[in-house]
Amino acid sequence: METLRKALITGAVLGVGAGVGTGLFVLVTPGERQKQATPKKMPEQDPQRRNEVARTKELLLATLQEAAATQENVAWRKNWMSGGGGKSA
Repeated sequence: METLRKALITGAVLGVGAGVGTGLFVLVTPGERQKQATPKKMPEQDPQRRNEVARTKELLLATLQEAAATQENVAWRKNWMSGGGGKSA
């Protein structure tokens, strides 16, 4: 009889724990409207941000191409926007 009582108590505790976990999961997960609105809020959707990222990638690629074509150490440049050399440290 004691074993049955312990088993029922254990089952009840586990059931309550599962119920609380499920309830918290339902409270935390976003609704359908929020799921649809989330991609619109992302910074990558902003045209100005996309242009800025594209420009940054172009500058990086141009610098890498120039570094591959020359013997100059382009990492020591003072002004990255121009092609001038020189050490800044």
